[in-house]
Amino acid sequence: MCLIRQNSVDGRIDCVGSIQTGGMSVSVTLEFENKLWEMADKLRGGIQSSEYKDVILGLIFLKYISDSFEEKYQELVSDGDGFEEDQDAYTEDNIFFVPQAARWENIKKNAKQTTIGQIIDDAMIAIEKDNKTLKGVLPKNYARPELDKTKLGELIDLFSFNLGDKNAKAQDVLGRVYEYFLGKFGSSEGEFYTPPSIVKMLVEMIEPYEGRVYDIIAPKLIQFNVSQSRCA
Repeated sequence: MCLIRQNSVDGRIDCVGSIQTGGMSVSVTLEFENKLWEMADKLRGGIQSSEYKDVILGLIFLKYISDSFEEKYQELVSDGDGFEEDQDAYTEDNIFFVPQAARWENIKKNAKQTTIGQIIDDAMIAIEKDNKTLKGVLPKNYARPELDKTKLGELIDLFSFNLGDKNAKAQDVLGRVYEYFLGKFGSSEGEFYTPPSIVKMLVEMIEPYEGRVYDIIAPKLIQFNVSQSRCA
């Protein structure tokens, strides 16, 4: 099935991708690839490309878990049982609990502050504290002097798309975003980037029929939706 969008300039209807229909699954085209690369350009010149990939990928993961948390948070608020700040209400659904100071709303609100680097580092520390499986995994070097805080704030402002709600997960947006960046940053496929063809081959070999397949890219964790990885 074609996903359509009306052009705001000339009213033309464009097909921008496709979705899973019945037993078939076809790829969905990201509509914000240019914006993603614009993020990388924000940091160009201040630090090495091998470093700014970690800056961006860390923010992408932070945005992902915050979006996922926020969707569940609103569901719990709607239930009216007062469990929206109960950590167990999230972990039972395999959703990372995000402390208030680490939520994307707070990060974005402080994007223009000169202390934004430290705010992000503190957010990463708080998330690791409340989610033991993430301990020692998240980057915590956003406060370093060589990272331009004005550009960092502008980078945060570009995150206008959702990465972690149910719709984004169904389309494996997180996996596609990571793959897009790793492909751009990689000096050669295989150095710190697993080509999609290899991922699909591995998925076919292990034949998973439920759950998720994880591709460990030291030290990043890339998630692929099983059904889409098998059928794409």
